[in-house]
Amino acid sequence: MRQRLSALATCLLLGACIPQVDAPRRAAPPPPPSSPPRYQPVPRSAPRPDRVEQLPAPRPAWETRGAQTDARYVAAQTYVVRPGDTLSAIEDRTGAAAPVIASANGLSAPYVIRTGQRLTIPPGRYYLVRQGQTGIAIARAYGIEWSRIVAANNLTEPYVLRAGQRILIPGGERPVSAAERAAAFRLDIDDIITGGEPAIAENQRPAPPSTTPRRVLPASAAIAAPLAAPGRFLWPVDGQVVKRFGAGASGERNDGINIAVPLGTPIRAAADGTVAYVGDAITSMGGLVIIKHGEGWTSVYGHASRLLVQRGQAVRKGQTVALSGATGYADRPEVHFELRRGRGPVDPLTQLPRG
Repeated sequence: MRQRLSALATCLLLGACIPQVDAPRRAAPPPPPSSPPRYQPVPRSAPRPDRVEQLPAPRPAWETRGAQTDARYVAAQTYVVRPGDTLSAIEDRTGAAAPVIASANGLSAPYVIRTGQRLTIPPGRYYLVRQGQTGIAIARAYGIEWSRIVAANNLTEPYVLRAGQRILIPGGERPVSAAERAAAFRLDIDDIITGGEPAIAENQRPAPPSTTPRRVLPASAAIAAPLAAPGRFLWPVDGQVVKRFGAGASGERNDGINIAVPLGTPIRAAADGTVAYVGDAITSMGGLVIIKHGEGWTSVYGHASRLLVQRGQAVRKGQTVALSGATGYADRPEVHFELRRGRGPVDPLTQLPRG
């Protein structure tokens, strides 16, 4: 018995009498994947719906050159024309704007007046325009809509102010604070079209457009408006019209159409023209391009993610001017497209080729 116990103890110590069982092997970890990781940063060149990418460009003239609130008040009066008087001379004597005097007295170009004629001088605040100032800056300084100044002064295409020109500022005489003025002014597309160009000297001509985005014209340069007729307009993108022109079910007015497209879709110029604005200063529009065409036509392209042209650049019909996005108040990746003639929006579907 002792011999058996001794043998068993020896067997246990040596492990020779118990079968050896290997521990279960765990599967080896897979090799690192050769493909990129699942979450990657979006390349800067890719369109992003939440921000606008733009070529380096100077700030708009209305941001770099403000206006003073030093308009001169002119009381209502009657002026008797003297020998040798001109309407321009009467403007200098009274402080009122010549076009406003002409309108109040039913005068038309070339504004012939005669000695002894009695002219009504309309009362109001008259502002003396300085070189480089824009209509937007003047309207913002006084806290009123630029469209009211356009109407009060009978301003017309191409809406380029001249240094030394007097314009009537409609509204009361109650002084308002800077905060009140800022709250009263809201930039819109009509402001940019009619009040975005800086004032130039009386004998100065607007600058010709550039032919490339690499040649950036300064913000202080007024750009010559196109003269040639735009012809038949081109669809800016191919997609589904998801919002039409006019009042919607909620009563909100749409001055153009909205076209649903994938992110990054090239947006084409609807006709030959000159770029009047590139940026995102109108929050609801996001990335925005405005192009002026001949005969008073303007096209508008909103909600872009990338802006590929510069203010003052000449563009050709069908040229890519931006990439689509979902910037501003867009409901989806889409392009907001407008056509305007003069100051009035036109239903684009009446001007575009039918599918």
